[in-house]
Amino acid sequence: MKALLLESIHPYAESILREAGFEVETRTGALDESELIEALQGVDIVGLRSKTEITPTVLEKATGLTAIGAFCIGTNQIALDEAAARGIATFNAPFSNTRSVVELAIAEIIAMARRLTEKDGSLHAGVWDKNAKGSHEIRGRKLGIVGYGNIGSQLSVVAEMLGLQVYFYDTDDKLAMGNAHRCDSLDELLETAEVVTLHVDGRSGNAGFFGADQFATMRPRSLFLNLSRGFVVDYDALRENLLSGHIAGAAVDVFPTEPKKRGESFSSPLQGIPNVILTPHIGGSTEEAQEDIGRFVASKLRDYIDRGTTTLSVNLPSLTLEGRPGGGRRITHLHRNTPGVLAKVNSILAGHGVNIEGQLLNTRGENGYVVTDVAQLPDAAIAELREMPETIQLRVIG
Repeated sequence: MKALLLESIHPYAESILREAGFEVETRTGALDESELIEALQGVDIVGLRSKTEITPTVLEKATGLTAIGAFCIGTNQIALDEAAARGIATFNAPFSNTRSVVELAIAEIIAMARRLTEKDGSLHAGVWDKNAKGSHEIRGRKLGIVGYGNIGSQLSVVAEMLGLQVYFYDTDDKLAMGNAHRCDSLDELLETAEVVTLHVDGRSGNAGFFGADQFATMRPRSLFLNLSRGFVVDYDALRENLLSGHIAGAAVDVFPTEPKKRGESFSSPLQGIPNVILTPHIGGSTEEAQEDIGRFVASKLRDYIDRGTTTLSVNLPSLTLEGRPGGGRRITHLHRNTPGVLAKVNSILAGHGVNIEGQLLNTRGENGYVVTDVAQLPDAAIAELREMPETIQLRVIG
């Protein structure tokens, strides 16, 4: 089988897949739609990060694609429903770079509070500006976290250890960590916090949700961070609030439009403004995080191909399978979640004299996933299972 890894994925992923028997091609940059369609011909699994988009058109043309690995947290660059409808399992790394993003957020909060970028710029320009005005400790300050998922909740713990008072807002009912205080509304958080940091996910409903009204609600001279998604913030509104002095500083790691390759030109309305830290989407770009992401996602892809395991898949029903059947065969049957499918599968197998040695079933939304271990499997039985009107994808392992 062939794997294509894009966007400089950590070499650990390549080594895991090669050891599993894959032929692996690696590329350093992202691909546009037409380039990706061409590159995916004959490819069984593809690995990417945040710059390459898997569109419905790509999925339609990539007829041999079996699985997708997002070597990052977000999956909004992938048409997940379309992939599921075509039986293409998708995996990501929801936890691996959490610590790296948290540490960057803390570093940027301290840097803005101490106005380090301005002091650094002055010295590089040959100006000695030893002055305490506008520089503050973060101890005792009120931190507002918007989005209390894996990153937001860990940031909450680390920030509290540094002496920050933590407030958070999330649309889901999340358990507060330590002494963090849950706010009942976004406005409550914005009116309270002296530092506001966004850690929301990439769902389409979050597009443009933080704009002029939200900045106006923030306390005067607050600090603002966005390490989540570029499209959730109106950066023109942020620029106006920075220039007016209402917002004292900002740190931004993500942008609505980002270059696909290292070294390409970049522009933002936030460039050239004092006490603004701009970083090129490096929240999770540490060697530790990238190695762990490479290991985690590549292992998920290998285990899905090798034994049908879908644990932590973002678009298929989850089944954890111990190993390939010794001397037998394993049937993985992804199907439309309608009544009676399991009975049909078993009836077909019984009709061909196939004895079932083990079987697991799970469903998720419109899809069902049944995995059946058998001692022997006639070709006629495989053909009949594939011809079931409910069948989305059938694979035989072993």
